[in-house]
Amino acid sequence: MSGDFWFDTILGLVLLTLALATVRAQQLAAAVMIFVVFGLILAVAWARLGAADLALAEAAIGAGLTGALLFSALARQAKAESAPVSKSSSRSSWLVLLLSLMLTGILCFSLWWVPLQPEHHLMPLALEHLANSGTEHPVTAVLLNFRAWDTLLELIVLLLALMGARLVSSPMLQTPQRWPLASQWSKRLAPLLILVAFFVLWRGATAPGGAFQAGALLAAAAVVLRLNHQLPPLHWRYGWVRLIVLSGVLAFVVAGIASALLQYQPALLIHWLEWPLWLAKPLILFIELCATLAIGLTLTLLVVGEPEELSS
Repeated sequence: MSGDFWFDTILGLVLLTLALATVRAQQLAAAVMIFVVFGLILAVAWARLGAADLALAEAAIGAGLTGALLFSALARQAKAESAPVSKSSSRSSWLVLLLSLMLTGILCFSLWWVPLQPEHHLMPLALEHLANSGTEHPVTAVLLNFRAWDTLLELIVLLLALMGARLVSSPMLQTPQRWPLASQWSKRLAPLLILVAFFVLWRGATAPGGAFQAGALLAAAAVVLRLNHQLPPLHWRYGWVRLIVLSGVLAFVVAGIASALLQYQPALLIHWLEWPLWLAKPLILFIELCATLAIGLTLTLLVVGEPEELSS
């Protein structure tokens, strides 16, 4: 057997072990830390499968921002809730483990019947029409041209998540004092994250990257600065905050209407997200830039939202 086989086998076993350890952890802080490690290893697994875009998203959002969000939620818990889990919680974790194993068995049984070589391949179809998409990367072409509706709905879901967080938010504990060493590091790390974010956005036209990965990096920079008290609160009452949060969805609406009108199509809903070839590239760049800013600010508000901004 090849070295790749053994590497992938060990990688899969490590993922299963970390997932089990996350469920069985006796301390919430330990569970969160193991979950972050699980997200990083899962990013490696996506890379091994050739899904570089998913690997970037998992590392930035699944492990990075989700980990920060969980640690932020953990910091809001009372000290009494930091104690080891009770016997009832232990029984519940075993029930979750049993249900997870049952679901894994069902998925494995379903995958057994999936043909190794499906009759229809979507990748050749996407590559065949890539020249008419306005971009050179097939994933970007699918997300922002061929299946633009899906991306629009994802932005709407993210917006609804922020609205839901604002409705159920609770007052935060007092923000801890900043650590001088962390403050010095954040001054150097945040500009680098912003630079890399816009590089990933620009690179997404020809290689793995794009708005979601770039937005996650922007959010990471903002979260680092906010946690170190180097960024003022982003209050929801500010008009520019609401405009940026809505800019991703608004960009799709504006681009769709403009495209339909320029094609002289009276049925806007039928041809709403169909970009003409001569306008496809600038429209995609416009949408990606707005989506990057919207995703970045939305994720920032979800992780380090101020109590007065979330409850206003």
